[in-house]
Amino acid sequence: MPLVAIVMGSKSDTEALQPTLDTLTQLGIDYEVNVISAHRNPEKAKQYGLAAQSRGIEVIIAAAGGAAHLPGVLASWTTLPVIGVPLATSELKGIDALYSIVQMPAGIPVATVAIGTAGAKNAAYLAAEILGLKYDKIREAYKEYRSELQGDNK
Repeated sequence: MPLVAIVMGSKSDTEALQPTLDTLTQLGIDYEVNVISAHRNPEKAKQYGLAAQSRGIEVIIAAAGGAAHLPGVLASWTTLPVIGVPLATSELKGIDALYSIVQMPAGIPVATVAIGTAGAKNAAYLAAEILGLKYDKIREAYKEYRSELQGDNK
């Protein structure tokens, strides 16, 4: 059963999120992928957010570019942790998406990672940290990754 939901606003965002998918796979974390536009289909986003927890999802990674409402919209319909990934899909190269995601009102938090590949990977690593509080196997996989990372700095 997937523990992480990856939600993107458009199929064209798939390539930008490939590092997220690869990292989750590397850490042995089951996930599902959905395309839901907060602008074109807000009712679907609402229903998805409301039902995610009852389906076993424990963390949502939501990626969007431009106005980037998707992470905030999903966060408004669930109390699950939502990690927002700003995508560089506009002339502003993701700065607009970053500001949209990071500036959520008090009470509806969205964890926000960097624009680009590092952010896409860090969304998966942050999900692993959250899930590692409950799942030993995920915690150990993430600890092993961090150990290998520290070895690279020697």
